[in-house]
Amino acid sequence: MHLLISFFFAIFVKIQGADWCYQSQVTCGGNCIGPDGWTTVAGACGGKAQSPINIVTRRTLPDGRLTPFTFTGYQEAFHSFITNNGRTVQVDLPATAKVQGGDLAVPYKAVQLHLHLGKDGGPGSEHTIDGERYPMELHIVNIKEEYNSLDEALKDLAGVGVLGFFYEQSGSSNKKYDSIINALNTSNIPNSNTTLSDVSLDMFIPSQSNMTSYFRYQGSLTTPPCKEAVVWTVFRNTIPLSRQQLAAFSRLQFADGKPMVGTYRPVQPLNGRLVYRSGSQVILVSTLLLITSVISAIVLPLPK
Repeated sequence: MHLLISFFFAIFVKIQGADWCYQSQVTCGGNCIGPDGWTTVAGACGGKAQSPINIVTRRTLPDGRLTPFTFTGYQEAFHSFITNNGRTVQVDLPATAKVQGGDLAVPYKAVQLHLHLGKDGGPGSEHTIDGERYPMELHIVNIKEEYNSLDEALKDLAGVGVLGFFYEQSGSSNKKYDSIINALNTSNIPNSNTTLSDVSLDMFIPSQSNMTSYFRYQGSLTTPPCKEAVVWTVFRNTIPLSRQQLAAFSRLQFADGKPMVGTYRPVQPLNGRLVYRSGSQVILVSTLLLITSVISAIVLPLPK
């Protein structure tokens, strides 16, 4: 019966020309399909390895293979556009920016970055940590070096590697984001873009020394087609933005002209997947040092 209803709903949607959207758009009366109905748009959205997820830190497993990454080309300045595509703001990235290490099988090259937003600094991240949703989340989308496009990489179960970063409200402005915030003033309406000049990927993310602590799991794209071909890396350390800077993103508009807020998919079931954390080597070293200290105290003769 459920399959029959879904079948007729899919036909109705096709006839009406409705498209997928976020729950915030459905709530505002949009003629579109919210996350609960995404399986009618793309069947993969009902898979068993979907993203985003709630990361319960005490249930994550330490993995010594999750070593620090090597970032190539992240310091190099490039020119691009920041584009409002009606669902998010996106920046196309140069393929010369690459990431490797961190138990990635091969180097991955950058394709684009985009944002998931709350409202005026309210909850907006896709992933949550112990149930906490951050104001915004940045995704840097990468594909294996051997592939020529995202579509090609999505045919490989580990063809896409996404780096996820959380934003957090700070008492002061993040000057590195000035050029991006300024660009939002002219790219806030749908299907508009603004030139970004002399920016680098390093400007968008924490310093590399603050990116050694992260989580890893196997998942999917967080929007249709929801292909389960993504190696996810979600970093612990956040990107600071002032309240005014966070509010600037609330000026963006969806394709229907309404405020672009609440652009996140609800967290998905783990369905038995494991989530790993970096830093186990540090824990192991600390444990060994503690054991050595205890043994030394027991074995060494007491002074007379």
